[in-house]
Amino acid sequence: MRRSGNRRSVDGVSESSFYKTERGTIFRLKEDDEGRLSVELLQTSLWVQGPIGMAGLRVAPTTTKLTERQIQSLPQ
Repeated sequence: MRRSGNRRSVDGVSESSFYKTERGTIFRLKEDDEGRLSVELLQTSLWVQGPIGMAGLRVAPTTTKLTERQIQSLPQ
C-alpha cells in the first residue's frame, strides 16, 4: 500500500482524496491507475456516486482537504 497525504493506493486500486465544501458536503475523489476520475458524496453514512463536475471543487478556496484523522472517522 502506498500513502501520500490524504491519498491511499493499493496496486490496481483507486487512490482517493477527501474534501469538505464550504456548505459541509464531504466528497472523495478517486483516481485509478489510468488517470480516470470519479466522485463520491457522503450522504448520512453511505458513499453515493456524485457528479464528475464536483472534482473541480477540490481547488476552490472554500473547500478544505480533510486530515488523516478526519478521514479515519468516515465510513468506509
